[in-house]
Amino acid sequence: MSSFIRKACEMLEKHGELVRIKEPASPNLAMPAMALKAFAENGPAIFFEKVEGSRFPAVCNLFGSERRAELLLKGRLNFDLKNASRILHSLPQRSLIKPVMQQEILLSDLPQIKCWPRDGGAFLTLPQILTIKPGKKSWLHSNLGMYRVQISGNEYAQNEECGLHYQIHRGIGIHHQEALERGEKLKVSIFIGGPPGNTLAAVMPLPNGIPELAFAGMFSKRAFRYAWHKGWLVSTDADFCILGEVKSDLKPEGPFGDHLGYYSERHPFPYLKVHKVFARKDAVFPFTVVGRPPQEDTIFGNLIHKITAPFISRVLPGVHEVNAVDAAGVHPLLLALGSERYLPYEKREPLELLTQSNAILGFGQLSLAKYLFIAAKEDNPNLSVNNIAEFFEHILCRINLERDIQIHKSTSIDTLDYTGTSLNRGSKAVFAAAGKPCRELGSASPVKGIFVAQNAKELGETEKFPLVVLCDDAEFTKKNLNNLLWVTFTRSNPATDISFSNNQVIIDARKKPHHAEELPSLLC
Repeated sequence: MSSFIRKACEMLEKHGELVRIKEPASPNLAMPAMALKAFAENGPAIFFEKVEGSRFPAVCNLFGSERRAELLLKGRLNFDLKNASRILHSLPQRSLIKPVMQQEILLSDLPQIKCWPRDGGAFLTLPQILTIKPGKKSWLHSNLGMYRVQISGNEYAQNEECGLHYQIHRGIGIHHQEALERGEKLKVSIFIGGPPGNTLAAVMPLPNGIPELAFAGMFSKRAFRYAWHKGWLVSTDADFCILGEVKSDLKPEGPFGDHLGYYSERHPFPYLKVHKVFARKDAVFPFTVVGRPPQEDTIFGNLIHKITAPFISRVLPGVHEVNAVDAAGVHPLLLALGSERYLPYEKREPLELLTQSNAILGFGQLSLAKYLFIAAKEDNPNLSVNNIAEFFEHILCRINLERDIQIHKSTSIDTLDYTGTSLNRGSKAVFAAAGKPCRELGSASPVKGIFVAQNAKELGETEKFPLVVLCDDAEFTKKNLNNLLWVTFTRSNPATDISFSNNQVIIDARKKPHHAEELPSLLC
């Protein structure tokens, strides 16, 4: 049986969605630059037949468009609780055939992908990382996630160790903590390739305790096939598999150009003692490049929103829609549409919305949101969190600046966000609005009611611009909506950068000395 990634590439090629590069290509910046260009130009997936320094071919931009995602996943994205029986027919199956273990290789045999000039080494950017709850020996107690893996550079012993950068609030962290408490070493399996649905399953934001492997088969139209090898669970359909154990100490990981559009710097993170590395004989190495949105992971975000939308109101009562805004780096900005049904006989103001905001900020990966803007659906049944400019205008013409903004001064935030007080530490802000408009908004680009300035002396009319964004380059920031969202929410920490003056709320989104370095703009 051929590699699933190889077969997927052949299928995409027949649909005109993949091109082949026959000349040798360098994995050090050159191949990633081609991937960035292909996505920016809505181009096809790229199959590199000859990768310098590796005997394995590589492919990028596989999920670079929703059309390709639909082709790869065979239309398996539309489902709801009524046909959840599909999960039961797609549950993982043990396999006696183990194509992924056809040959043993070294980490250095893999394509050494380095995406950005300051990256600390080569990284795996599309890995599926699996752990089993300590004390359990079943896929039912597994967690499958996607975290970056550094396979060279820094202080890692070549071919013997690799960095494991998992962010805060990830399921693997729970397993790691439990292993430490039991005095055990956590076994980690890293899969690359295999059925495309396995990759999507790895990025699904499922609640802890729900195994992603149950969804992998449903997305792939093929049950997740696995075997056991000396205590490690192995995806037999994968193209590559790395088996290791988490060491008891930490080693520096990074820098790495991340999806907020900045470099995450070197920090101590867990790392693996590599036990074995396996590969299929016909393996193909898939990779992606992350950077300032939109990038290929934007498509993953769109798929997740599409899949999870029907379940939002079930897991968060009263909440109708959420949108983790990709242009702002996902976690820095969350928009939500809730309900305001309390005390209908009194003047409307955010009451139930604040209850719902607390539920949102306590739920799974939504808890990483730094800014949450929430509105009441009853005020405009046609309002959608996906129409971002209109959503902001709806909030800004209704919000009571003295009453409807709440700031949580010391909380956990996204590991990649450097606006806070230290790694994983920062603050959150909730902007809630309910009721009739209380002000007319001034015209501004790209969002009415938001005034962009480089100096506080430039502030516009107080009444018509309830939100002011201070920035280093006003022309760049207000050039388009994506720039405004990116600058405002990736360069500010609510507790220290929000202030109030003359009936305006001011967000200081200027660069600070402790902020991370931007990625090269020509490649963003």
